[in-house]
Amino acid sequence: MEKLFIDKEIKYIGSQLSPHWIYKNFNLQGDAIVSFIGEVDVKLDEMVDIEDVINNEPIYSKKMLNFIIEIFNCPLEQMVWTQRLFMSIIKEELEGYGISLKRDGDDLFYDNRKLSVSIATKSITSCLIHSALNIIKEGAPISVSDLTEMGIKDVEKFALDVMQKFQQEVKSIRMATYKVRGVIE
Repeated sequence: MEKLFIDKEIKYIGSQLSPHWIYKNFNLQGDAIVSFIGEVDVKLDEMVDIEDVINNEPIYSKKMLNFIIEIFNCPLEQMVWTQRLFMSIIKEELEGYGISLKRDGDDLFYDNRKLSVSIATKSITSCLIHSALNIIKEGAPISVSDLTEMGIKDVEKFALDVMQKFQQEVKSIRMATYKVRGVIE
């Protein structure tokens, strides 16, 4: 699995959650994770979370740390498991800073305020995850928490650490599948 922190601001509008976006834009072919900082403004017509569409809940934040993960040869249910694992890795990384968080499914909460957005979906060729953490809370349509109030000053280092741990976890999972002998009844 390839990883990359993109050192330029990108406005996430939802269209980036598409097959081969990482490859076409950053030349990382195959399974990959990228992160970047930028405004998030996902209108209802770009939303993949049908529940949010039904509830008329577009997503907006002035500045978020975004992660996009693309994995090929993966069913959607496995990608949802991967999404939950990824959010747990983020939670563990923040807890390493002495920050107490609650995880509910794919959502993270700090001081009973939502820190994250996350969705997993399937394309025709791969499965994809977009997860993002508020860096600042100003402008959010609901009461949210953010990395700034938690004292996370070096967002790039934090992103790189999270991606490194995720990359190691994926490698470890794959190695676990290579070392076992099949059984027959």
